[in-house]
Amino acid sequence: MMSRCLAWQARLLAGLVAMGPLWAAELSTHLPADPPTGPAWVSDPARPGEHLPVAGASLFDALFATPGGTHAIPFPFERLLARIDAELARDPASALPPLKAVLIPLGRSLQRSAAAPDYFRFPRVVVGVDAPPAPGSPWLLKDRLYIGYLEKSAVLEVISYNEGAGRFEFQLVKDYRAGGNPQVYYANRNICMACHHNAAPIFSRALWDETNANPAIAARLVAEGRSFYGIAPARGVDMPYAIDNAVRRANRLALTQRLWQEGCGPAAAGQRCRAGLLEAALRLRLADGLSLPPDAAVAPEAAATLRRNAARRWPGGLALGRPDLPNRNPLQGLADGLDDGLDDGLDDSAARIARSHVAAPFDPLLPRPPDTVWRADAPGAVREAVAGVAEFVADGYWLRLQAALARRGAALPRTEHILSCEAVPASRASRCRGAGGASLVLDPANRRIQGLSLAGEPPRAPFALSARPDLRLAGGDVLERMDASGLRGGEGPLRLRLRADSQALAAAISRLAAVPSLLDEQPLPRRALVAALLDALGDPLPALADRPRPPARLELPAGGTSAQLGVPAALAGFHAWCAACHLSAESFPPNFLLGPANALETRIRQCAPRIYVRLAMARLPPAARAKTPMPPETLLPAFRSHAAAWAASPERAALEAGVAAMLKAESGRDPDPETLLARGYEALRPCLAPDR
Repeated sequence: MMSRCLAWQARLLAGLVAMGPLWAAELSTHLPADPPTGPAWVSDPARPGEHLPVAGASLFDALFATPGGTHAIPFPFERLLARIDAELARDPASALPPLKAVLIPLGRSLQRSAAAPDYFRFPRVVVGVDAPPAPGSPWLLKDRLYIGYLEKSAVLEVISYNEGAGRFEFQLVKDYRAGGNPQVYYANRNICMACHHNAAPIFSRALWDETNANPAIAARLVAEGRSFYGIAPARGVDMPYAIDNAVRRANRLALTQRLWQEGCGPAAAGQRCRAGLLEAALRLRLADGLSLPPDAAVAPEAAATLRRNAARRWPGGLALGRPDLPNRNPLQGLADGLDDGLDDGLDDSAARIARSHVAAPFDPLLPRPPDTVWRADAPGAVREAVAGVAEFVADGYWLRLQAALARRGAALPRTEHILSCEAVPASRASRCRGAGGASLVLDPANRRIQGLSLAGEPPRAPFALSARPDLRLAGGDVLERMDASGLRGGEGPLRLRLRADSQALAAAISRLAAVPSLLDEQPLPRRALVAALLDALGDPLPALADRPRPPARLELPAGGTSAQLGVPAALAGFHAWCAACHLSAESFPPNFLLGPANALETRIRQCAPRIYVRLAMARLPPAARAKTPMPPETLLPAFRSHAAAWAASPERAALEAGVAAMLKAESGRDPDPETLLARGYEALRPCLAPDR
């Protein structure tokens, strides 16, 4: 039993070792039987990985790097948004800006109390990018850059993608204020992934009642009478809906990376698998998401390799955690008297602070079930992998790639489809059919073509009848010419001439496959692949200026075991179970473990009411919990399927007994959660003393 305990503790601490301490030697526990087999997690919050990038750098670093290898972070916030906006394309068909932003005065972030009690004067801003890059921009920011900003904290929280490592990076920009000297640090991933279970952004579900899409919140923001960094305080659901969709796509990037790297597998077969996925993804992107039938969309060998390797590696499938949080209305239950001087019960500071409370069912720390499970034997498994890779190929050089394909395709022989048309009774339309399942409906009265499908793919949306439609088809070819001159009375041959861009693409992919390093088991090298394709198509990219990246910095205290740090033996359990998140340079979550060892008991006493409540929650049924337990269940892999075992463990009981004794010495009576929470969790004294 003990050997299994130590093995599970080693797994628990895999993410903590990066911080330096050797806590595994201190821990022992009565663990349940090994957890049941099932799907593997795409990202496991209990194994957050190295805090600093093992390869590459974040998009935020790249975007704000100077030629001298430092950061230049624009201030005020409007200037920073303008810098990002300059890299994005505008959609002429949309009234929304490329940058999507919402205001959240009473949210769920770690910094939610920083503006207390002036939550509505200083709301948190959440910004996400869901627009493609402007032509020529080297940065693919779409779904890959998110920023949270709370002015009162003078901190930016940044989540941005790192293509070199194939993951999102979490960063903090500190001292972001007028007259400040902004400093950029990589964040403690233990803290981040306690909520961001997929190591990616998270967001609320509809109807996004925490945001300024909620009319009651918008009215309060408008009443403040200030400008919110150029962001309209009164806004409909279009902005949060766009961010929600971007977050969902962002969370699938990790699944794509695992299928690309591990699903295709090693050696030449793996390289051919990745080449097949890439070619199918480019065809899908060229045709604006219109795919060929599954048996024609991907090379059979590539599909078989992916299915075979993935079934062996993940027999239970790959589980993708939910990125969306339950919708929460922080003003729920308040009077609606917004027309009467905004007398809605929030004019009192204590009432506002109480409204910042996040109940357990809405807490991002709460374990969430899988959003989906990808299975190698599912009919749509390969199609899903292709769609994921397609999210990596449309960058600022996409139009250039299309033009290069067109030039190569124009030099190749055309292909021709001849469809036989028959008049539709009681109609002026004609139904036309050809080899391989080709079909369409010709409507000369309205000069429309409906239901065009040449290879069994889903029919195209109707389009105008034209001799030169110049229409991209599933598979990547272009419908260049339609000849209906042979039709008489709606019957006869209809000739379609196609420019064979797909052949030009296949030839370019073959040349790319001759450079094995591009298709090795590594994070998908988007820019290198696009550059190689353009080179193969005769339009090489100019070399990207090799601007030095700012050094990756991590602001963490010195590590070590509790004995090495001089922690009293009676308090060593707090160090062992809480240090992953609370021994840090950040005050959110409260870093009560930071400081001289001889003053640790004083710091724990300050935080004792909140620590006690969080520890006591574990022994209550989930439905009865006012707050989520600590440590978060997501960071306890040995107990994830056996939460009751942690509740009954001697380790948890010892921690609870320790703070209970402190509280009894202070008040003269045994504490209980119900009494402590009589005025609400937010009314408990803060974990950090005011002088901290």
